[in-house]
Amino acid sequence: MDIHKKADAGRARSEPDSGKDQEPAIENLSRGEEREAIKRAGPRAQVVYASISSRGLDELNRPAISLAGSGVAAGLILMMSVIAEGLFMMHLPEFEGAVLIGDIGYTFGFLIVIMGRLQLFTENTITPVLPLLANPTKRAFMRCGRLWLIVFTANMVGVMAAAILLSWGDIITDPQLASIMEVARKVTEHTPFETLRYGVIAGFLIAALVWCIPTARGGEFFLVLTVTYLIALGDFTHVIAGAGEGFLLLLEGEAGIGWVIFGLILPAFIGNVLGGTLLFASLAYVQVMEEISQARRSNEGRIIEEQRPRGFRA
Repeated sequence: MDIHKKADAGRARSEPDSGKDQEPAIENLSRGEEREAIKRAGPRAQVVYASISSRGLDELNRPAISLAGSGVAAGLILMMSVIAEGLFMMHLPEFEGAVLIGDIGYTFGFLIVIMGRLQLFTENTITPVLPLLANPTKRAFMRCGRLWLIVFTANMVGVMAAAILLSWGDIITDPQLASIMEVARKVTEHTPFETLRYGVIAGFLIAALVWCIPTARGGEFFLVLTVTYLIALGDFTHVIAGAGEGFLLLLEGEAGIGWVIFGLILPAFIGNVLGGTLLFASLAYVQVMEEISQARRSNEGRIIEEQRPRGFRA
């Protein structure tokens, strides 16, 4: 009997399935080789989506004090991007292309914040949004709004505290502060509309970074470095790092509070949300939308079937 079962299983495996495409190269593999091929192919889009959604649900359920503490720490540390870029430029000799090296400094704060799993607002333009798109209830919207409000406010507090320490804390030398200020002044070169436009690209890139992390397989460091380096090269606007630069200019008397809020932070915020949520998160959902719908219909059908009285026939 066992021999016949094995033979039937072998025929079932080799016979073509009218509902799916057949791949002879896969059919000729042993079970071990087939598992290895699947492993090397990487996770499907649904797996990546589920991984990020799971993290998003965890963040939505965290206590407010935990989110706020992590967000303040992220704001403080992210200011290291501005500081490191300023220090790089300070010690580089003047030559054509020096900015290509100086912009590496911009990646430092992002590396610490993202690799350390601290709460950064631009990551949250996709992480809690994916489970929201799959289950768009009023409660889900409220929880996502709560997370955004807490994390964004905490990030602002963090970068403001860092700017105060740099400007008034006497923790760096005057030449170092002058070089950091030179980096910060770059945000004044853009109009509010340009800041918004460049913010869309930065938001899209950070969301793409978050999407790729589950499949990085130990390459997270280089992934974060590459994406944030590109943001620096393009002078794309990141709302938290940009706010830190704006606050520093405000404290040094080179910018007004109105310009910092309405000319820098608000346009960058809108741009990052448009790029991270409206563009990338929506596109990420579209590619798995049908699979999610099919799974939901299948689950609903099974529940209905289980609830039918015994002996009932449709």
